[in-house]
Amino acid sequence: MPGRQTNPNSPIRLGFVPLIDCAPVAVAMEMGIFQQHGVQVALSRELGWASVRDKLFYDSLDAAESIAGVAFALGLGFSDLRCEVAVPLILNLHGNAITLTTELGPAEIGTGEGLKNHLKKHWKKDRPLTLAATHRFSSHHILLAQWLKRFGLNSPADVDIIFLPPQLMPRHLKAGHIDGYCVGDPWNSESILGGFGWCPATSSDLSHGHPEKILILSGNFLHERKGQALALVAALIDACKLCQDPEFRNQLISILALKEYTGASEDVLKNSLSGKFNNGYDIIEQPSFHIFHGDTVNRPSIDKASWVLAGLRGIGALPDVTTGSLSRIYREDLFHGASLSAQPV
Repeated sequence: MPGRQTNPNSPIRLGFVPLIDCAPVAVAMEMGIFQQHGVQVALSRELGWASVRDKLFYDSLDAAESIAGVAFALGLGFSDLRCEVAVPLILNLHGNAITLTTELGPAEIGTGEGLKNHLKKHWKKDRPLTLAATHRFSSHHILLAQWLKRFGLNSPADVDIIFLPPQLMPRHLKAGHIDGYCVGDPWNSESILGGFGWCPATSSDLSHGHPEKILILSGNFLHERKGQALALVAALIDACKLCQDPEFRNQLISILALKEYTGASEDVLKNSLSGKFNNGYDIIEQPSFHIFHGDTVNRPSIDKASWVLAGLRGIGALPDVTTGSLSRIYREDLFHGASLSAQPV
């Protein structure tokens, strides 16, 4: 892996992808929580998870909000890019949903049980049903493939699954290039409120309690600036607590709406953050659509790592690699060390 000596006085280069899941990062920056913990942070808005992976490997980022699959891809060598990384924090649970084109209507498809029959009897396009996920090693891929399998469909035999950056999915759905996708919000609500998409299932429906985004640290940054790494984690723990506070929710929406973060409208953001979710055909109670803090939510435990690896293995996406001890990547010791500096709830 390319290496360098970091300047201990330079800002921490922290990457994120514009999703509601980036809320702890955005809140820590906008509410001055990073400064309260004595760290300078320079945020880097990334297009997608491949960019996060590459920049961590090439030392263009010190840390990032990320899907867990990036940590395993780098730390376990799922590809040619392999380097030391650490996961000291889970940023949230849930946050994803499946969105389908309105051409596949809810009256016919239901929660997915009507999809196989539709493809068998009514599919007229000159290509297979095409659905998108954000990355081969993402929870979105796991959830989407498991959802299809539940209703007797498999990829690639019955359905093509392709991979796109999150914010590009609504425009590809609207243009008819894809027929649906699994992604983090607000990019489901963007299509739903735009009138060209609807949601048959959220990730809290599909796998309640599943871990979602992580904080990933580069090995170089952790070794050379461990004190600042722990302060960064402590700041984000405090930000996660604030994101979960119902009284802060309107301010959270205003922060996420800033162009520096998601740039989505407040109405789109409210759709999954208010507790009542417009899924395109009904208004349903979804108080657990996003979970940023609570009990052991933020602890990078081995069971959370195992959920990801078991899911990837179950859908045939996991390369034939030896995982070894997951505790060398999922670092509860760093989490507990940082928790001592975080503010009590």
